[in-house]
Amino acid sequence: MAVSAQLLVEELQIFGLECEEAVIEKLVELCILYGQNEEGMASELIAFCTSTHKDCFTLETLNSFEHEFLSKRVSKTRHGASKDKGLRHAGARDIVSIQELIEVEEEEETLLNSYTTPSKGSQKRTITTPETPLTKRSVSARSPHQLLSPSSFSPSATPPQKYSSRSNRGEVVTSFGSAQGMSWSGRGGASPLSLKVLGHPEPLTGSYKYMFQKLPDIREVLTCKIEELGSELKEHYKIEAFAPILVPAQEPVTLLGQIGCDSNGKLNHKSVILEGDLEHSSGAQIPVDLSELKEYSLFPGQVVVMEGINTTGRKLVATRLYEGVPLPFHQPDEEDGDSEQFMVLVACGPYTTSDSITFDPLLDLITIINRDRPDVCILFGPFLDAKHEQVESCLLTSSFEDVFKQCLRTIIEGTRSSGSHLIIVPSLRDVHHEPVYPQPPFSCSDLLREDKKRVRLVSEPCTLSINGVIFGLTSTDLLFHMGAEEISSSSGTSDRFSRILRHILTQRSYYPLYPPQEDMAIDYENFYLYAQLPVTPDVFIAPSELRYFVKDILGCVCVNPGRLTKGQVGGTFGRLYLRRQTAGGEGRQSPCAAAQVVRI
Repeated sequence: MAVSAQLLVEELQIFGLECEEAVIEKLVELCILYGQNEEGMASELIAFCTSTHKDCFTLETLNSFEHEFLSKRVSKTRHGASKDKGLRHAGARDIVSIQELIEVEEEEETLLNSYTTPSKGSQKRTITTPETPLTKRSVSARSPHQLLSPSSFSPSATPPQKYSSRSNRGEVVTSFGSAQGMSWSGRGGASPLSLKVLGHPEPLTGSYKYMFQKLPDIREVLTCKIEELGSELKEHYKIEAFAPILVPAQEPVTLLGQIGCDSNGKLNHKSVILEGDLEHSSGAQIPVDLSELKEYSLFPGQVVVMEGINTTGRKLVATRLYEGVPLPFHQPDEEDGDSEQFMVLVACGPYTTSDSITFDPLLDLITIINRDRPDVCILFGPFLDAKHEQVESCLLTSSFEDVFKQCLRTIIEGTRSSGSHLIIVPSLRDVHHEPVYPQPPFSCSDLLREDKKRVRLVSEPCTLSINGVIFGLTSTDLLFHMGAEEISSSSGTSDRFSRILRHILTQRSYYPLYPPQEDMAIDYENFYLYAQLPVTPDVFIAPSELRYFVKDILGCVCVNPGRLTKGQVGGTFGRLYLRRQTAGGEGRQSPCAAAQVVRI
């Protein structure tokens, strides 16, 4: 292999190291001898010198590096290869490995059969193993229990005791619409579906670079958000102009700004700040007295229009708060496909209980999907939860990526017989995935051709059109995040969930809270592009740790299906019957005919 001395010098200079020519020549020799590239050799040398407290500059150190590290590594590699070769046909494989061998042999036989004449028929022979005697089962007929082998990645894969002994499985805990007497079964893949991901201006389809944003970039996004929503409110309420925040006025004034926190990062009834003019580094802030308002609901980051008295320029006594205005609904057209009724199942991870890593709840959900054959299944992460005890303690013997792939393969292959379309939404709690918001879709390059038509990997958050019915999807627990920050005063009967959902729709954002909850890593440049609502959705799915519900908010059916597991016990999932209104119909009607939240 060709090795560049100049590249080696540049790699070492990254760590602030300058080496003599003889040392570089020796490193080039080691790269060639041990088949290592420049970057890898420099990294391993730095690691060796750091752990052994040696000087990187001397030939003596390189000799020690070769004999104590490089030569031993080669020896271990050769010994392991020899051992594997000797044991290739010995010992028992786990059932996943056996099934993979069966798949490979079946594919080879299928290729062989394609070259035979019809009169000779299939040349396929019976494959027999101790675990699957005399089987001719195809990949699509494999049981999910065979696909997922927890013992292959966890030494303590014991069944969940409390979950297994539950007695309330299948119990309907809340309903919406005309759910009484529904059969709750779909058509699987029997009818064609139109699935389109919507975006503003386009959907997020792949990874992007993050951790490079600067404070002025964040400020610019917040300023644009204030200006855009302010323009809509100004037009809707026929407001002539907004007054400057810090200019005293004897007459009532109308101000535009964003709700901010006090110096302690808190928002309470006595310390509300209205921020404006965010283009400048200092910004403009004014305290707000809410005592004259009979009703209000505020949270940090909320863009508002307030009317009040600002006689000194140092404090606004608010007398009116203008409510936000939601976006219009999507208008269906002929391209949106069939207008017949269809069934959607929604479920959110974790798919394991906190005391087990066996994925029993996931396997039960797959059984339900195969039984009910919903037209669409929307599955939210986390699939391998970063908060699981065995994950936090690093007790898994396989990589997080491999465990997730086995989980995803189980979902895809295990539901193949149902024909249901799968929508997979990632979560910031998926331990193997990029922990940035908005979050790019999972990558799965080895999908079979028959699965590519029914499996859609989408971003977090995502706006999706299913036969012209618009779904807003997010796995982030914004109900919990915003509920912890909201302050309100109301003489009515509105509950906190309804107020928060109303804020999301009128602020036109999947995450309007600012500053965000401390676990949220938001890239604001991409947040502005990919985390805004392009239209008001017909159905908004917002899974949360908080209590499940189905509510109609401003014409949008909002669903919290809960999580599939709650600690050591089973949780809930949701199901909906939908039918979009035909194009040209008079007045808008909600496409959601019925919805339920059900215990797993």
